[in-house]
Amino acid sequence: MRLARLASLGLAVVALAGCSALDRLAGIGEKPDMTAIQNPQASAGYRPVSMPMPPPLTAERQPASLWAAGSRGFFKDQRASRVGDILTVLIEINDKGELENTTTRARTNTDSASLNNLFGLQGLINRALPGTDNQTLVDMSSSLSNEGKGTIDRSEEINLKVAATVTQLLPNGNMVVIGRQEVRVNYEVRELQIAGVIRPADITTLNTISYEKMAEARISYGGRGHITDMQQPRYGSQVLDILLPF
Repeated sequence: MRLARLASLGLAVVALAGCSALDRLAGIGEKPDMTAIQNPQASAGYRPVSMPMPPPLTAERQPASLWAAGSRGFFKDQRASRVGDILTVLIEINDKGELENTTTRARTNTDSASLNNLFGLQGLINRALPGTDNQTLVDMSSSLSNEGKGTIDRSEEINLKVAATVTQLLPNGNMVVIGRQEVRVNYEVRELQIAGVIRPADITTLNTISYEKMAEARISYGGRGHITDMQQPRYGSQVLDILLPF
């Protein structure tokens, strides 16, 4: 049964690899296709965001006032505030982390016991256990030594700007924004995706917002094409890395 399962798994892996290989062979010499522009709410993986909300507040009407609550001027506010509005998200990441940890542990145990006279019963013990030496009836020792060392040194720097669309208004006034950008250079497509929850008060007068003011921010920057394909290990290597226990 185990061999049959392994054989079935191997055939499934070969079939998947074959389908992917055929798709790649069909695209030899062709530029990678760019995805069509679509409504973010209509995408397969889209899910509305649900966040803890405070109780609603009743707005006070001030008919004689020239100032509208939440506005930054007497003129119409041009910042994003409704579903479908667009704003610019500024992504400036300059992160660096260094961590080094060393652990050393050692332990040595030694136990010994002798039985020279036990009310004259040592003779019975010698007959029951022939070849026993009463001076070293119990002689045990153990030694344990562990040493571990880990080092992390990483540096990341990303400076990007992407336009995002308001896809949802939450009951407390916060907004869910989703942005996607694709740039094709020769045979490589660079993809940038961002999503999160923002406050209208954090949007600047230039209709921009920094990524660090986004709650539940999800930022993805990658690509697909010839260069990305060469940087990935082959499918067989990935399968072996998962299955082999050594």
